[in-house]
Amino acid sequence: MRYAINFTPSANDPLTLAASQWLGRNAFSGEAMEPPGIRGLGLHDIAFNTAVPRRYGFHGTLKPPFRLADGVIEQLLLRSMMHFAGQHQPVRLPRFEVVRLGNRFALAPCQPCEALHHLAGAVVEHFDAFRAPLTEAELERIDPYRLSASQFANLHRWGHPHVMDEFRFHMTLTGPLGPSDIPRFEKVLRDYFDPFLERQLDVSNLALFVEDAAGAPFLVHSLHPLGSVASRRIA
Repeated sequence: MRYAINFTPSANDPLTLAASQWLGRNAFSGEAMEPPGIRGLGLHDIAFNTAVPRRYGFHGTLKPPFRLADGVIEQLLLRSMMHFAGQHQPVRLPRFEVVRLGNRFALAPCQPCEALHHLAGAVVEHFDAFRAPLTEAELERIDPYRLSASQFANLHRWGHPHVMDEFRFHMTLTGPLGPSDIPRFEKVLRDYFDPFLERQLDVSNLALFVEDAAGAPFLVHSLHPLGSVASRRIA
């Protein structure tokens, strides 16, 4: 079993519903969803090219997936998340936009957000004590030889290369695309998501995602609202 600490809007947020439909799965309920009918893209095109992010659900990673360390149980992780969330305030994000990350697409803030970067770093550091060390097999799957020096140091200190100074918040929408697919997916994604990106988005919770077994889809276990303890609820 693995856990991840992410951000995702609430289950009934219009952006969550639109993204879940695009990805073909709702990470709150686990239910499959019919991809939207979009001119210029067939249902098979969408389903095939969203297979990778579909398994992880609509989310922005704060602490990447990890196994619990020996002697740590889920209840301890939950208790610590509730306490941590109560000590940190929500983060107001710059406007979101569809961005290209290499040969993939994602939603991301249109400019860097120092408060979000600080929150992500605090999450990684605080919950590192709950993380089991990476196994040799896990290290090999990450392919450390292709990493920069900074990424390699992060991998061995924090269990993942893209944290701390290498962190860039994003919410993945596609897997890797072929060169001929990139222009048409970019247009479709902008047309589909832009109406949902007009309002301000706040990182208002820490979302605990759970992978019950190796290769299983991640599901939202609970939401832990940032801010006052009095306002906290479990989703």
